Amino acid sequence: MSKTQPITVQLTNVGYPIYIEDGLLNRASTYLADIWNGRRIVILSDDHVFPIYGEALLTSLANYECSSVVLPAGEEAKSFESLPKIYTQLIAAGISRSDLIIALGGGVIGDLTGFVAATYLRGIPFVQIPTTLLAQVDSSVGGKVAVDLPQGKNLIGAFYHPKLVLIDPQTLQTLPPRYINDGMAEVIKHGCILDATLFQLIKDATSYISLIPHLKDIIYRNVDCKRQIVQRDPYDKGERMLLNFGHTLGHAIEQYYHYQRESHGEAVAIGMYQITRIAEEQGLTKAGTAATLKEVLTNFSLPTSSGIECEQLLRGISRDKKNLHNRLNLILLKEIGESYIHHSNLDFFANAGIV
Repeated sequence: MSKTQPITVQLTNVGYPIYIEDGLLNRASTYLADIWNGRRIVILSDDHVFPIYGEALLTSLANYECSSVVLPAGEEAKSFESLPKIYTQLIAAGISRSDLIIALGGGVIGDLTGFVAATYLRGIPFVQIPTTLLAQVDSSVGGKVAVDLPQGKNLIGAFYHPKLVLIDPQTLQTLPPRYINDGMAEVIKHGCILDATLFQLIKDATSYISLIPHLKDIIYRNVDCKRQIVQRDPYDKGERMLLNFGHTLGHAIEQYYHYQRESHGEAVAIGMYQITRIAEEQGLTKAGTAATLKEVLTNFSLPTSSGIECEQLLRGISRDKKNLHNRLNLILLKEIGESYIHHSNLDFFANAGIV
């Protein structure tokens, strides 16, 4: 079967292809041969994903020497404490700098695998095979890799790009509805910040089932949107900050509940709506934008309030990576499809109330 044309991320010192094809998981070895000529592979996955897709991937990679590291599913796996166990297993498997790690799973596994690849032996190649909508449209592309600390999310990390990203939309068929909605938060985010046409498509669909006929195109548009931003701002110093829309409050909410209540997408959904509501009250966003956003988030069963007094979240917000010298780079909407960086501080949230 011939390969489709990939989306290519091209940076100054690195470039890598992103393929989006149905059934691609079963043909993974065909794509690996184009970017890597080693023999040994370690698959890093979790105990939700590996039982479903591990065998198919291992069958595809039958000509390689493969082993696997399977972690408990959930944000807790992306902790600093997970690293010694993973490094120990890589050493036991004899993994060298000429070998390869594959991330098979969602955003947690992708972030963690990338960080392991960046730090083990000062860097070995890795490949992303994202199996959730959130990872396919967002976290698998762009080279941000990280682990969490008790004090906050993604506080230890690096910029380290994969050699290849393989996106198989068919893996979404086994996702529970909550995980689909989780990913839709990032799809909606991209529409909010950059693509009013995409946002309108989502708004008109009113449900994920209605979007399924357009799914490959939606994934492609999201990935290509992120590719363009990453190429223009690879180290998150300018335009790429727009991708953090909803994340300042979202990360604080996740941390507040120790990653046990809201998923990442749910927390980002709350963050997007609440920061838009606050900005609209301050005359920084076009009137009616928050209501439109709330309607779409609600259609996809995403929450818009955490029920927490904003004052209780300020400690988490103060630790946010976007808080530089007590100045916050907040991502706001002028209107749907147009976003900007608003330089402020914690006073922005002074009268926010319950978020």
